[in-house]
This record gives sequence, C-alpha cells and structure tokens, in this order.
Amino acid sequence: MTFVPSIRPMSHQPTTSEIGDHVLPRLSPRETEVLANASLGLSNGEIAERLHVTVHAVKFHLAAIYRKLGVANRTSATVVYLRAGGERPAPSWDNTKVVD
Repeated sequence: MTFVPSIRPMSHQPTTSEIGDHVLPRLSPRETEVLANASLGLSNGEIAERLHVTVHAVKFHLAAIYRKLGVANRTSATVVYLRAGGERPAPSWDNTKVVD
C-alpha cells in the first residue's frame, strides 16, 4: 500500500500588498535600510560603510530582520522584502577606489 499525501490548494494566496502590509511594518526604519542595501548584494562591510555604522551593527540588524521575517538567511529575507514591494536603493558606483 502506497501513501499518497493529498495536496489541497491554498484557499487564499496573499497578494503582494497584503504581504507588504504585514511584513514591512515589522521592521524598523534602519532595518529596512539594511535590508534594502542587502538586496543589492552588498557585503556587511559595504552596507556599514554606506549607512555610516559598524559591521557589528549591520550584523545585529540582519539578525533582527531574520527573526522578524521568520527566515534563516539574507537571500530569503531579500525575497520576502522584494515580494512585499520593498524598493532597492540606487547602487552607488564608487570609482574612486584605486586597485593595485
């Protein structure tokens, strides 16, 4: 005898605005800034430099973001953020860095 789980369709698939209404307000303004910059693929150091905070502060905010969103990593947090209608900040192209 083979067990076949029954798959039931979700009765209601939340819309992007409904996700945004429930997810984004949970984040503080600074957490939202950190997550927006993380969505650009920036490292913790680059986010810290951009927001004029320490790397430790960025890690602290990311841990709070993961907890509030119920995710385990920055990729999952970024997916939730973007699906909720979060906007990415404009990338800053710093051409002043000299590479030897």
